Amino acid sequence: MSLRFHEIAESRHRILNPLTDDKLNLLGEICGFTPGTRILDLACGKGELLSRWAHEYAIEGVGVDVSEVFLDAARKRAEELAVAHRVEFVEADASTYTDAPESYDVVSCIGATWIGGGLKGTLSLMRRWLRPGGLVLVGECYWQSPPPPEALAALQIGEDDFTSLIGTADRAEEAGFELVEMVLADPDSWDRYMAPQWWAISDWLRANPDHPDVPALRDFLTRSRRSHLEYGRDYLGWGVFVLRPLRTVTETTA
Repeated sequence: MSLRFHEIAESRHRILNPLTDDKLNLLGEICGFTPGTRILDLACGKGELLSRWAHEYAIEGVGVDVSEVFLDAARKRAEELAVAHRVEFVEADASTYTDAPESYDVVSCIGATWIGGGLKGTLSLMRRWLRPGGLVLVGECYWQSPPPPEALAALQIGEDDFTSLIGTADRAEEAGFELVEMVLADPDSWDRYMAPQWWAISDWLRANPDHPDVPALRDFLTRSRRSHLEYGRDYLGWGVFVLRPLRTVTETTA
């Protein structure tokens, strides 16, 4: 789906993934941020993570995204929460973004591991900005049970794009990270992410009946609704995994 379609579908969202308000708050509590903690959020969307945590914990952060629409919403949200002096939002491709290495206490990528071609590649990207002893927060889908071919086709996902929950932990370890905590979505979390998209797209279609994007968006709406109801709720899990780099032999014996 094109970026513009995402902007239409997620126009009613503050959090652009199946992380509900209470789960985002729980994630902040788990991480135990302190004032001045520096966070880099890759593919930050509307910046709710950074702005809310800046408001709650006085963190400082930078959000990176390619969407002017989402970044505009992020800056307005930062102003609304009176944290614009603590957070900055940069229009850039997260996969090629450059910044000072090892300059952040936390690096997050919540639901956009496509920036590195998958979980392991994204973790490799994230490591470059992480200070020693820092944390990585990565949002990723996983299979709750092995999906049949018809589910893969309906969801338009390759069988190996994601793995099981334990397989996700294994992939993180293969990339040099240890899983230390997690916050998982549930069917209601998924519903609160998916269903508002259907209403937003339906409203857009009614308001723009002659727009050339109507056929493609109508097809997307039909496919999104059917695939979620028929397969997504049963097979596709999602979570934010709290990781930290594995200790080296030198660190272990020091």
